[in-house]
Amino acid sequence: MPFKSQAQRRKFAQLLVEGKISNETFEEWNRETGGAELPDHVKPKARARPKPKARSRARAKAKPRAKARRRPK
Repeated sequence: MPFKSQAQRRKFAQLLVEGKISNETFEEWNRETGGAELPDHVKPKARARPKPKARSRARAKAKPRAKARRRPK
């Protein structure tokens, strides 16, 4: 399986140094990737969503107005 990004290649190199994967596994992935130029990351980082604006409390507490009654003539 070839590497998809430079970040993935760095992570595998770190795992190799820590002894969590074998040298053969790392070299196999490296060979399959070849000399391809890889992006630094596969997916862009998610953007922070803007916080919703707070509603005015006065409006939320206001009671609905009653309909005005007509006076009989």
